[in-house]
Amino acid sequence: MSNGHSDETHAQLISRIPETTGRGLADWFKALEDGPSLVRFDERVEWLRTEHELSHGYAAAIVHEHDLQKAQRAFG
Repeated sequence: MSNGHSDETHAQLISRIPETTGRGLADWFKALEDGPSLVRFDERVEWLRTEHELSHGYAAAIVHEHDLQKAQRAFG
């Protein structure tokens, strides 16, 4: 599912995540994988927002990037 951001905006958000959140993408991906078994994109975004107090934009970017990388591993 798309996160609603342009590719450029997505790349900018991803590049700022470590500085803004204090955690790298690998840490956020692990949090998603270790968190509740939520399937829907919006559920995972909401979980990051509420559990980790992220803005919607950063939470959506993390979930979208996680999905992209997971798909690349599956088809790579």
